[in-house]
Amino acid sequence: QVQLVESGGGLVQAGGSLRLSCAASGRTFSTRAMGWFRQAPGKEREFVAAISWNGLSTSYADSVKDRFTISRDNAKNTVYLQMNSLKPEDTAIYYCARRQSPYSGPATELGQYEYWGRGTQVTVSS
Repeated sequence: QVQLVESGGGLVQAGGSLRLSCAASGRTFSTRAMGWFRQAPGKEREFVAAISWNGLSTSYADSVKDRFTISRDNAKNTVYLQMNSLKPEDTAIYYCARRQSPYSGPATELGQYEYWGRGTQVTVSS
């Protein structure tokens, strides 16, 4: 069974930075694309960023492009989300997810992900 554990969330002032981490169990991490999603209170879960299995291809939501950077370290079974220039509207629970298909590229749809973490809270104060 694959487990994903997010960490690194917290409270930060607008304009600040945070780096989220997602540690994955299992031996197939290096062959799976990974994604970050977020869900604000009263809103649906939405795509934030994704990275291909080998790290060579990434995709971002327009709302975070040029502020957030996704990366991965396959030797550590970990995917990261560096968040800079944070805004109050970035406040949400952030979830990492693993794609089902091996050797696939980044995906933006929730249904393309098989495993999910429990999330980490990010709160940006104005």
